[in-house]
Amino acid sequence: MAVFPWNEVSSVLLDMDGTLLDLHFDTHFWLHHVPTHYGEKNKLSFDDAKSELLGRYERMMGTMEWYSVDYWAGELSLDIAALKEEVAHLIDIHPRVPEFLSRLRQAGKRTALVTNAHHKSLGLKMRRTGLESYFDAVICAHDLGLPKEDPGFWDKLQQVEPFDRERTLLVDDSLPVLRSARGYGIEYLRAIRKPDTRQPEKDTEEFEALESFEDIMPEGDVRGEG
Repeated sequence: MAVFPWNEVSSVLLDMDGTLLDLHFDTHFWLHHVPTHYGEKNKLSFDDAKSELLGRYERMMGTMEWYSVDYWAGELSLDIAALKEEVAHLIDIHPRVPEFLSRLRQAGKRTALVTNAHHKSLGLKMRRTGLESYFDAVICAHDLGLPKEDPGFWDKLQQVEPFDRERTLLVDDSLPVLRSARGYGIEYLRAIRKPDTRQPEKDTEEFEALESFEDIMPEGDVRGEG
């Protein structure tokens, strides 16, 4: 992999789930923990509960509701926030992430966490990982009213976290998000090869992917202009 052109980058936008954090927590939560409790509540087998939920999930993917703890709590009559706490021990940071974030700070790069995660999920994960202190800003898409997949998201982001799209790096495990950002003109885009460490590698299609943050770890004098 070619050396990343850090001297040309002034802002770094980082996704949370699957990018900085292992997606295994979310995979387990939505595909095992929630179906288990939904089945128990509604007297369904695990397989029937999971099948029903998969259909519901698919209909909502890419919307703000898909990411909302409160939406799913109302839809499923389950305390989703409490259920997440039950399996919070599964929340884990991808390798080299704290070092990468520290290097960004040392290099003077403006670094923002930009996530579709609901406030309740974001709060839980920041408490468990202690990553929040590494960021200059933490932006929750629920505050802006649009998910990152929506082309209109990026103008809204500019209003609260201004960035030069030609000097910005976005790292995200979602291909729809990366395509949305590319359409907005964000110059440097990287996908994640293995968002969930317990699942096979992901086909990131037209996007260059990181095996780990070691691939683009800033070194030496990379402050660049501005």
